[in-house]
Amino acid sequence: MLAPLAAADALAQTSSRADRAFEALGRRWLDRSMRFSPVSATQIGDHRYDNRIDDVSAAGRAAALRFTHDTLRQLERIDRGALSRANQVDYALLENALRAEIWRTETLQSWAWNPLGYQGVAGGALYGLMAREFAPLPQRLRAAIARMELIPELLRKTRRELQPARVPAPHAETYAAQNRGLKSIVTDMIEPHKGELSAADQRRMERAIAAFNAAVDEHQAWIEGVLVPAAQADFRVGAEVFDTQLRFTLQSDLSRAEIRRRADAAVIGVREEMYRVARQALAGRTDAPPTPDNPSPEQQQAAIRAALDLAAADRPARDRLVEVATAGVAEADAFLNARDIIAMPPQPVRVILMPEFQRGFAVAYLDAPGPLERDLGSFYAVSPIPDDWSDEQAVSFLREYNNRGILDIAVHESSPGHYVQLWHANAYPSVLRAVLSSGSFVEGWAVYAEEMMIEQGFRADDPLYRLSQLKVQLRTITNAIIDQAIHVDGMSRDEMMHLLTHTAFQEEREAAGKWRRAQLSFTQLSTYFVGFQEHLETRAEAERRWGGDFNLKRYHDGVLSFGSPPGRFARQLLLEEPIQ
Repeated sequence: MLAPLAAADALAQTSSRADRAFEALGRRWLDRSMRFSPVSATQIGDHRYDNRIDDVSAAGRAAALRFTHDTLRQLERIDRGALSRANQVDYALLENALRAEIWRTETLQSWAWNPLGYQGVAGGALYGLMAREFAPLPQRLRAAIARMELIPELLRKTRRELQPARVPAPHAETYAAQNRGLKSIVTDMIEPHKGELSAADQRRMERAIAAFNAAVDEHQAWIEGVLVPAAQADFRVGAEVFDTQLRFTLQSDLSRAEIRRRADAAVIGVREEMYRVARQALAGRTDAPPTPDNPSPEQQQAAIRAALDLAAADRPARDRLVEVATAGVAEADAFLNARDIIAMPPQPVRVILMPEFQRGFAVAYLDAPGPLERDLGSFYAVSPIPDDWSDEQAVSFLREYNNRGILDIAVHESSPGHYVQLWHANAYPSVLRAVLSSGSFVEGWAVYAEEMMIEQGFRADDPLYRLSQLKVQLRTITNAIIDQAIHVDGMSRDEMMHLLTHTAFQEEREAAGKWRRAQLSFTQLSTYFVGFQEHLETRAEAERRWGGDFNLKRYHDGVLSFGSPPGRFARQLLLEEPIQ
């Protein structure tokens, strides 16, 4: 038997060897992954392949799959228990990502039926080069020219790989709308800078643009003439696929049934709080409906609706969304900078109009720099109201995204939501963890941030703001309900519309947009609610354990200091629990 000191030395050497082996494997996986997906590499900040584009052919897919299987075999040879705590977490993330990629390629086969993946490659190939100033403009323009020259072949390969009969109609229709937007990237972000190039490069750009535009037009004709008419597959994925993807998405022990149970209970609780706040907002108004202490369901519904109507009446002009969103970011930043509850970035986020090729899925998102370019800017993208919407449709949208609603979204997307959280995450050194970040941690934090701001007194004298924030929280909860109800239980559009417009008080345009979003994806809509629950539970446990030593800044900066791992791992790291 080894003496205690010798045994400890042997364990340290074993751990060191295991850590070195794992870290080397992680670096190899990152390096090779970037070769297989140059578009992702650009977004991450690896610019070795900026003049290349993903090979979406069957041969390219098979090569990537062989690499994924090989990496998983090498990973399984490493003793996870011998790794450092940080590497145990990264091991779990890499294993999850590899198994998910194998399943999606071999079993789900999204390459055959989901055209939006190809759209992400085509649009991201150019947008990723032009959106951030990671290199001199002429260098980025020459890379964009090279990719424009490759996109016609990308679109031809896309047509060969997609199997129209397997494509659901919502996916084909959205693809038809987004493909047209590819030209706007060139028109708005590339062509205006032609003068930065030499005469020879300008001529090359003109040829590339002409071929690119012709290819996009040809592809649009195929989408409209072949894909859309043939796309009649069921968008519902069923229980087995949903549950498998749910495990990969959340990396949580929560089952679909438990998520639904918690969500149903949360709907009741949030509506009760909304009624309490609505009574405050309606107090003293002669036109208010009755607000008794123990309301009937009809009285509760009428009171909440009447108060929400007051908030909906205070809405921006249809062409002022960016300005209102920018003001919301400034108000949230000022509140946080005056309080010592979380470390704040030195610069505010930049609010922009959402690029056309990405519209039609979400109303807003945060576009953060890649893990290798953490010092570059972040964009809070806001989708404009479509020009072809009627005044009635625009008013419906703006009732939902009224001035208070947009302020709450600024809290979610920027401060202290996504922008602040990702700024903290960028301080964590593991590139692997950043690349494999958890959507449920990121989205759950942003929902937690909305609730925490209220708790800390943000807009404390404005019950309509609290009511608007609760309405958004109710949206988070019903997102998780409709996610599984649509894809597994067969919920119809009418049933979903009733749940969202009646139970969750959403406007018709918002609910209709959610129907489209729920058709196009599955399990992502559950990340908000599940992540929110995990953040609440982790904070409650930290308060219990730390007792009088608990304070918000210590907790917030602590839980955000580990990057963006799934909530279970953030808790285990923060509270020094075993990594499981």
